[in-house]
Amino acid sequence: MTKILEEVTRLLPPEADIVEACFEGANIVLYTKNKKFFLEGTSSIKEIVDNIKKRIELRIEHSLCMEEEETKETIAKILEGKAGKTNIIFDYQRSIVIIETENPGVLLTNSGELAKEIRKQTFWTLEIKRIPPIRSQILESIRQVLYENNDYRRKFLNKVGKRVYDGWTRTKREGWIRISFLGSAREVGRSAYLLQTPESRVLLDCGLNVASSDNAFPYLDTPEFNIQDLDAVIISHSHIDHVGMLPYLFKMGYRGPVYMTYPTRDVSALLCLDGIDIQQKEGKPGLYETKDIKEMVKHTICLDYGEVTDITPDIRITLYNAGHILGSSLVHMHIGNGLHNFMFTGDFNYETSNLLGQAATRFPRLESVMMESTYGTKHDKTPTRRESEEELIKIIINTVKRKGKVLMPVLGVGRSQEVMLIVEKIMELGKIPHVPIYLQGMVWDIVAIHTAYPSFLSPKVRKSIFQYDHNPFLSPIFKRVGSQKEMQEIIDSAGPYIVMATSGMLTGGASMSYLEAFAENPKNTLILTCYQGVGSLGRRIQEGEREIYIQSGANKQEKIDVKMDVHTLSGFSGHSSFKQLTAWVRNLQPKPRKIIMVHGDQSRCVELASVIYQENKIETQSPKLLESIRLR
Repeated sequence: MTKILEEVTRLLPPEADIVEACFEGANIVLYTKNKKFFLEGTSSIKEIVDNIKKRIELRIEHSLCMEEEETKETIAKILEGKAGKTNIIFDYQRSIVIIETENPGVLLTNSGELAKEIRKQTFWTLEIKRIPPIRSQILESIRQVLYENNDYRRKFLNKVGKRVYDGWTRTKREGWIRISFLGSAREVGRSAYLLQTPESRVLLDCGLNVASSDNAFPYLDTPEFNIQDLDAVIISHSHIDHVGMLPYLFKMGYRGPVYMTYPTRDVSALLCLDGIDIQQKEGKPGLYETKDIKEMVKHTICLDYGEVTDITPDIRITLYNAGHILGSSLVHMHIGNGLHNFMFTGDFNYETSNLLGQAATRFPRLESVMMESTYGTKHDKTPTRRESEEELIKIIINTVKRKGKVLMPVLGVGRSQEVMLIVEKIMELGKIPHVPIYLQGMVWDIVAIHTAYPSFLSPKVRKSIFQYDHNPFLSPIFKRVGSQKEMQEIIDSAGPYIVMATSGMLTGGASMSYLEAFAENPKNTLILTCYQGVGSLGRRIQEGEREIYIQSGANKQEKIDVKMDVHTLSGFSGHSSFKQLTAWVRNLQPKPRKIIMVHGDQSRCVELASVIYQENKIETQSPKLLESIRLR
């Protein structure tokens, strides 16, 4: 594969007139100076793709593209206002015109005729992006970072491709695969696992345990982990316990690729920025700075579900829907040219929720699996989603009757959007009174990101948006709280109303201010809908603690008596229940030979391992921190 570019150009007809061949990650990009071949050479390219099984893209040499102003006029004329608001950005060196539009479907319907016409008239290669109906400042900032660094990205992606195709450079081929547990083994939080082969070093997740001060960071100072040798990082999803330490790698000098889905990139950047903000407000030194998050964004390579890509000479990955939060992924790894097939689940939900489809169970090949065990014991009696909805209705009705206020601390991504869809649905059906729902913290920004990626949502929500033109996230019942002044006005106003605010574990964020204001009034209600980490204030209240102390100033703590009603609704979880975990394993196709339990308390990892072994006669393991397991 070391001569793959020469091989591809050799297979092309002479009239192809290729002036440059380079890599964009594992993809091959060819630049031609023949306009006719650019428009009509698809069949020649397809033959080569079928032969070498690699993705190839043909573009025109940039000097032959239509002038930018004329291109803008041409695009406006072809679209004739059909696509709504449209922004045009030029990536000149890559011969790409980026069309940001409110209605990208217009360019893709009827076999993409409008897109083909733009390409035919302008000779630019089109990249189509959605302008979300709710403005997202973080999404705009991320795109701006990428646009401003087009030249750097071009060189970076070409470097990644050379690493992928340069062949075995470190050692001779030897058939071993090992995984080391740098975090989240027999515990929840700081997810980080190092997968090694003789050729490759790949980090799976790089998280931070926000609920613990003693065990917050993964073990990145072990002999096995050397940041200079790291080939790639793969992020399963955007929760802080899976991505919160990623910018720190870039602070320490990492400049390799990070693979994830598009929504995971956007939400990860937002959550990490929010982490910096919280640390600054608490007067704590930051782990990293905004510039490190920008470096992270610059080095992301985003994939869609089902998209196959090589990430090193001996590892190929495919991401599948995990059903946990927007963009969450099961990471399938094809290692050593068929030597071994391994899958890391991250967090997953084997249930179709209001927001997302259920986690995938069918894969081409599968020898070993590393899966989460958050609710990995029979004692975790999780109610059904329907039961939790009925309980939520009762709680809200009772609170509204006594003119109280409902506080729902939420994780910025996942549970909050799930609960929003539920509340919007039951309010529209008349099951609960119409009251304002105030959203504060990252919730609103993450909702905006959800509206940018409807294709990642559940079939029901997609149908509602695309067929019935009803986007539940745009309901007028949701009110954004954008400032401290607005928050104080809401706190001072009379109920009833509902507040959804971060952080979900009551470890910081706007929810703490609302808790302080609402806690001592028995008319009010606290509803905990997400996992409460060990040691977090949310866990302590959940377990019955009613005298709490909240930081008030630099060296002062204020005592608060929690007199409000406290309820826990676990049926909205983005994690699989015990029954769903075992059902997912039973339904895996093909059956793996080994399953490794991680991301669960010790008792849960051990019990789930035992049950899965007994039911399926599959070898199981529940490793401890800093252990290494040989997969092959």
